[in-house]
Amino acid sequence: MSSSKRYTLKKLQTIATPSLAIDYQKELNEAQYKVATTLEGPLLVIAGAGSGKTRTLIYRVARLIEAGVSAQSILLLTFTRKAAQEMLRRASILMDNRCEQVAGGTFHSVANLILRKYATPLGLDPSFTILDQSDSEDVISLLRTMLGLNERSKRFPKKQTIAEIFSKTVNKALSLDEIVLQDYSHFADHLEDLHKLLVTYRQYKSQKALLDYDDLLVKLRDLLAEHEAISRQLSDTYRYVMVDEYQDTNKIQAEIVRLLAVSHQNVMVVGDDSQSIYSFRGAHFRNIMDFPRQFPGTCIFTLEENYRSTQPILDLANAVISQAAEKYPKHLFTRKSQGSSPALIQAEDERAQSRFVCQKVLELREEGVPLHEIAVMFRSSFLSFDLEIELTRHNIPYIKRGGFKFMETAHVKDVL
Repeated sequence: MSSSKRYTLKKLQTIATPSLAIDYQKELNEAQYKVATTLEGPLLVIAGAGSGKTRTLIYRVARLIEAGVSAQSILLLTFTRKAAQEMLRRASILMDNRCEQVAGGTFHSVANLILRKYATPLGLDPSFTILDQSDSEDVISLLRTMLGLNERSKRFPKKQTIAEIFSKTVNKALSLDEIVLQDYSHFADHLEDLHKLLVTYRQYKSQKALLDYDDLLVKLRDLLAEHEAISRQLSDTYRYVMVDEYQDTNKIQAEIVRLLAVSHQNVMVVGDDSQSIYSFRGAHFRNIMDFPRQFPGTCIFTLEENYRSTQPILDLANAVISQAAEKYPKHLFTRKSQGSSPALIQAEDERAQSRFVCQKVLELREEGVPLHEIAVMFRSSFLSFDLEIELTRHNIPYIKRGGFKFMETAHVKDVL
């Protein structure tokens, strides 16, 4: 009798498919949870610094899709393309690749896409060319020469300054006269020539099918305001509009947001009235303050828990914020109770201030703190000049983010 072999088949291991369901209550704090799970109607989210607003936006995108909202009907407006891409990348990791189909980008990139599709009603060539800042300055320089306005004896403003002036007339919704007299009064004698140049610049762009960044916003606003059928079509396409850094929007951008929501009012804006620092480039503080009036029935949520800083620093921030004449109430707090108190140093003048900062840098270096761990912040680039001179005098190497170093500016190079 022949022997037979026996084989035992092992059960195949079943690999569990991960659930796409997200435990929002576990992964978000209470305020973040309320924001992420409130899906309908207008929402204003006052997000204190370091309060996890990006995380909250990401979870809200995921919750909308999880609730059955088509990804293509969500529009995410940010101030940099990188910010939008990063949010959608993180949302895709959190959920699945449906998040990649969300329409996300800057106001300018979204305007570009819409205007190419609906160029004809505005009398635009769909293949228009976009002028970036450098291109705009070069066109202005060309036209300035054509008009004979580039003579040094006339001390006519440089192309960068002219482009800045023209841009402010759009972003601040003020006349050329108002901008020049308010911010560039030393060029008041050139107002007539600046008017002539502005008219020529606009004509040149129209003839050559050129749009600068400001034109993109103006044309989109005009399209939405003057063509109701198109406005409603776009509003029906983007049923859920989300805007980041709303305190930095200008009047035109706020109007675009309002017109995109004409069919549904499902707009969520995130921002912080206490971080509105871009008024010099047209950001309008009233946009965030007046949002509930523009969108009746707005739900207001406040993100107050800070994940970056320590309580002593937040106590100082709370004290400063409390002095604002008009504000949304908030009290920043953190679970990180440790940390040294901020120091307020009063200096005699800017030079004394720079000497103190330089002295402190030298002291920290002596204590073993690497220079790359030391940062000095200033409101405007020109305010760094005294400090740069002091750092150079003490042979302290530094890197300046934004703008030229003092020693690299054209007039200093000429002297050297």
